Amino acid sequence: MPILFIKPLIVMATVPKTKKAAAPPREEIKWPFGKRNYIAFGVALTVIIFGYISLGQGSITLAPILLFLGYCVLVPVAILIKDPDIEKSDSPDSSSGV
Repeated sequence: MPILFIKPLIVMATVPKTKKAAAPPREEIKWPFGKRNYIAFGVALTVIIFGYISLGQGSITLAPILLFLGYCVLVPVAILIKDPDIEKSDSPDSSSGV
């Protein structure tokens, strides 16, 4: 007796394609950090690394001071510093040619 292979008939519902609306023009996104921010981050990272090194050597006074200073003072300061170069480029007067 021959084996018959029956191909199943699958019919899927189709949704009519609609035209996509034109995308709004993209605004240029500027990175909020400047050179001063990265220098402050570098100083904070250096202080934190020295804090962990001194912690590994057994310091119970210098290590907590350096780690607290790095994490709780220098990193927030590095985030909150306003770079004057970025402020100049963000002002509306500098972008207009009038």
